[in-house]
Amino acid sequence: MYKPDIIEHISLNHYIILGTAIFIIGLLGVLVRKNIIIVFMCIELMLNGVNLILASTSTFYSDAGGQVMVFFTMAVAAAEVSVGLAIIVMMFKNLQSLNIDLFGRLKG
Repeated sequence: MYKPDIIEHISLNHYIILGTAIFIIGLLGVLVRKNIIIVFMCIELMLNGVNLILASTSTFYSDAGGQVMVFFTMAVAAAEVSVGLAIIVMMFKNLQSLNIDLFGRLKG
């Protein structure tokens, strides 16, 4: 099977830098955006950055522990998506808006 030369030259540092960049982009989105759906997507982006670092580190050191952690993180993220989207739908039904600043109006 043909394996391109570029794959052999990608080191662990490249994956760590890429994962950190993805995490920082997600963090900036969480801090800057006001739309709850965009913030929710940025949180998922942060999780994906961490998962990339975990998976690449565990692959580099030939340890399956990091890959198992990625699997469980993805399972928790799936549960988070279902609960988060339910909260977002209820927020939109009550407030007719997805602005984070309006969360203070929700009382229950």
